[in-house]
Formats: sequence, structure tokens, C-alpha cells
Amino acid sequence: MKIKTPLILINFKTYSQATGRNALNLAKICEAVAKQHGASIAVAPQLADAQRIAEVVEIPVLAQHIDNVQPGSHTGFVLPEAVKEIGLAGSLLNHSEHRIRLDVIEDSIQRLKKLELASIVCSNNIPTTSAMASLGPDFVAIEPPELIGSGISVSDAQPEIIEGAVKAVQRITKKIPVLCGAGITKGADVKKSIQLGAKGVLVASGVVKAEKPEKVLTEFVKYMQA
Repeated sequence: MKIKTPLILINFKTYSQATGRNALNLAKICEAVAKQHGASIAVAPQLADAQRIAEVVEIPVLAQHIDNVQPGSHTGFVLPEAVKEIGLAGSLLNHSEHRIRLDVIEDSIQRLKKLELASIVCSNNIPTTSAMASLGPDFVAIEPPELIGSGISVSDAQPEIIEGAVKAVQRITKKIPVLCGAGITKGADVKKSIQLGAKGVLVASGVVKAEKPEKVLTEFVKYMQA
């Protein structure tokens, strides 16, 4: 399933509001908003919930992580082939809460490519973003870790990091969209991110922990499309 831009990608993490039945309900809300407004919205639930969600919704469902292991004796790891088998569209890699080595990132991107799955590689600063782009992922997502979950938007606190990341990636290739995240909670944050050159946002608590996720997502979409 091709993932289009501008993109709103919601990372469910392991929040109770996005676990089990709650995860399925939230994914359905994301799908409803996407269909109503013609928007590109994708979700990254916990692996335990991912197959059920992928079987129910028509929007892209991503893994939060995969491991560069081959079929065999690897207890507790996530096999890329298994992610494809259950109908997922790709995976996040190297989130700030699940860092992996550069060589592992490179090999994981290639594994995903061979399986025709999307790779969204996370980074924390401009030099790292440039390094990640050189590995050829489908997306790069920049998130300053100190702002994640803070409620302080990266587009307000560190707009230069978005502009800098976009320019760094474009020096390598114009084919890799840059997403940005950390502290994004309102439509104005999304709009400013797009104005700074991002092709979408990676969000978590701003949607997952919202009292009315549908309202927040609808505001995101309207500002993104404005």
C-alpha cells in the first residue's frame, strides 16, 4: 500500500488509550477522518494489535519496529516477513525510544525494500537526518527527543531544525519526504511544519491521549490542507 503525502502518522506507542480494543477504535477514527477529508493518515500500533487493525481498516498500518533477523532462532524479535504477512505497509525504524545501530538501519531498510514495505527512519538532529537519508529510506522523520511528549511543538521551539533537516535531505535527494514530530498538538503546529518544508507529521500523545481524537485529527487535516 503506497503511503501518500502530506502524511499524518500516528504512533500508538504503548499508551493504554491505544491498546487492545482502544487501539482498534482509534484506528477506525483515523480511517474515518482520512476518508471524510481525503487525507493521508497512517497508524503504527503495537504489534499485538497490528494484524487485527490491518484486517479492519483501509489506511496504512505500520509496525513500530522490525529486526534485521532471518527466519530461525530469534525469540522476541520481529521478523520483517511476518510484518508483511499480516498485512502491514511498513515499519518505523530507530525511534528515539528504540534506537538501533546505523548498519542495522541500513540493512533493515534494504530488507523492507525487498518486501515492498515502506521504511520511516527516525532521527534526532540535522546531521543524523542527513546520514539517514543517504541510506535510501522512504521517509525520514526528525524528532528532537527533548520535545517528545512535552506539548511544546518542534515547529515553535526549533523551527530551524525542520528547515535544516529538509535542506540536508534535499542535498542528497529530493525523493525522500521529511516528516517532523515532537510536541505537535494543534493544527497550527501542523501548518507551520508544512510551511517549513515538511511533508507531514509524526505524532503520538497529541492524538492518542486527546479527549476527542477525531476533533484533533480533523483540525490537523484542515490546517495541513489549508
